[in-house]
Amino acid sequence: MSDQAKGIATTLIQVGAGDRLLRTRTVAPPLQRGSTLLMPDAASLYASQNPTYGMNALGVHEALVEGLKALERAAHVELFTSGLSAVTGAIMAVVKTGDDLLAVDSVYGPTRRFCDGYLARMGVRTRYFPAHATAEEIMSLAGERTRLIFLESPGSLTFEMQDIPAIAAAANARGILTAVDNTWASGLYFRPVEHGVSLSIQALTKYVCGHSDVFLGSVATSDPAVGRALADFVKDTGASVSPDDAFQGLRGLRTLEVRLNHHGASGLKVAEWLTTQPEVSRVMHPALPDDPGHALWRRDFTGAAGLFGVVLKSAAVAAVHAFLDRLRLFGLGFSWGGYESLAIHCDPQIKRTAVPWRAEGPLIRLNIGLEDPDDLIADLRAGLDALNVGA
Repeated sequence: MSDQAKGIATTLIQVGAGDRLLRTRTVAPPLQRGSTLLMPDAASLYASQNPTYGMNALGVHEALVEGLKALERAAHVELFTSGLSAVTGAIMAVVKTGDDLLAVDSVYGPTRRFCDGYLARMGVRTRYFPAHATAEEIMSLAGERTRLIFLESPGSLTFEMQDIPAIAAAANARGILTAVDNTWASGLYFRPVEHGVSLSIQALTKYVCGHSDVFLGSVATSDPAVGRALADFVKDTGASVSPDDAFQGLRGLRTLEVRLNHHGASGLKVAEWLTTQPEVSRVMHPALPDDPGHALWRRDFTGAAGLFGVVLKSAAVAAVHAFLDRLRLFGLGFSWGGYESLAIHCDPQIKRTAVPWRAEGPLIRLNIGLEDPDDLIADLRAGLDALNVGA
């Protein structure tokens, strides 16, 4: 049928179809938006190696996965719609009713909520161990039903370090899987898979995407059986990442090293300054020489992120609010890893069940962004002055 013989509705549907107009090559992969994937011939429709929908199988998804595999030095990566969905997907892919899960007591709050709520209703028991527990102490809690050990180093909010290689080695020797929330190090400064960890989890929302405008997560593994379980979970649950979000993740991945190096250097400068301030009791940053986890950080990590905690000396809640409200360059928000600096008061959300959390005063978490660190220091000094007035 000639083009002249076609109806206008047919012409409008066919114009620009597929890749017929892709005559040039761009630096980034083309951003395809499509639910339907067209096969080259009838035999390809049911070929097992071919994806059938564009949920996670478009070119930009594949490019991001390849980049993350190189970053994590892993054989397999699955994408998820957020960091929390990566956490829950990783757990759900490998546990079943009747299994036992061990989790570090300093774990990310929503991870704890998922374990204590959804997993408990599924018949999966979660027990928590102290953040400073050794590999031997953790394994002493493991039983015949222990399927997974969930780790986070540094710990959420309080930044305790764990001996990940030793824990992974001990768990592997007993056939127990390990998972690490590795968002702080972003796969750049620490690669759990290289240290024997079964599942390396990231909230790509944070440092990889880097601009506080995308939700994205990933799980990496080099264990073939775990890789198959992750792929099956994504396929069976219909988990999918939009091509627009994958494109943003890929864009952020390209500048990750440059940005994270800046975050880390500025963060360490601000942290060192805070250790000298009279209102500060201690700074929880594993790159500081006097931090309890410094030796593990120095041995296993190649750099530091811009996120850390500050314990103030005893102060009333009103004084803490005065400190936070005085800040002009630090936004007050719960996420982190973006270009902007953030601060939050952590005490209302800390929950521990293995060992009680104790501190000399209020805990503040700072995300050091890409601003000039001297400007951030001046802003914090003004906040500390307001703290004194509010006290």
